[in-house]
Amino acid sequence: MLLGGAGVRGPLLLMRQPLARRALAELCGTAFLVAVVVGSGIAAASLSPNDVGLQLLENAAATAGGLVALILAFGPVSGAHFNPVVSLADAWFGGLDRRDLPAYIGAQVTGAIIGSIIANLMFELDAVSWSQHDRSTGGLWLGEVVATVGLLLVIFGVVRSGRSSAAPFAVGAYIGGAYFFTSSTSFANPAVTIGRAFSDTFAGIAPASVAPFIAFQLLGMAVAVVLIRTLYPDVADTAGDVVVPHEEISR
Repeated sequence: MLLGGAGVRGPLLLMRQPLARRALAELCGTAFLVAVVVGSGIAAASLSPNDVGLQLLENAAATAGGLVALILAFGPVSGAHFNPVVSLADAWFGGLDRRDLPAYIGAQVTGAIIGSIIANLMFELDAVSWSQHDRSTGGLWLGEVVATVGLLLVIFGVVRSGRSSAAPFAVGAYIGGAYFFTSSTSFANPAVTIGRAFSDTFAGIAPASVAPFIAFQLLGMAVAVVLIRTLYPDVADTAGDVVVPHEEISR
């Protein structure tokens, strides 16, 4: 299988996709992801107004399924990070050029905001309606640490094992499960956290709660980086394939 960094394999030369194309993929993928999260949250609240558990199940199922599809669709272009902590961790291990980080993170945050606005408009709500859903307790913050650590361990563990083709399904399954086993319902994504503040709906988060959530997501990333480095000392060899391989093959 032709994976990894640039190099020559017979007559084929492996090269990364242009940064502008990868950034566009990250923007579009993150926009669709947040549209799925917020849109399914709005729909769930409407379909099951008296059952919060069922609302969460509907939101989780839609998010997990949508995430798998989006990783499969956009992964070959950018790796389908859709998440600043994934990009930061990948850059730390050498899979993503650190000079590309601003473009990736900027595209992810922009896409998240666009996705939230689109979801609001699809359901005939105001384009921007700041969330009033306060999420500011120690248990929720710990939940974000756990959710982020688990997400990164799943991504890098699956890729390191040589099963990159399974990564979209592993990530979707983990996020679907983490909706229920973490107290915070597993945001585990600074860009998505920012985007969800733009919608005063079931999936929203109050703007005042955003900064602490992101801080604990970054803490979770730091813990995960230490664990990944300890568990997989040669992780740098496969970091270029996170979340899925994204090399362009040209003659």
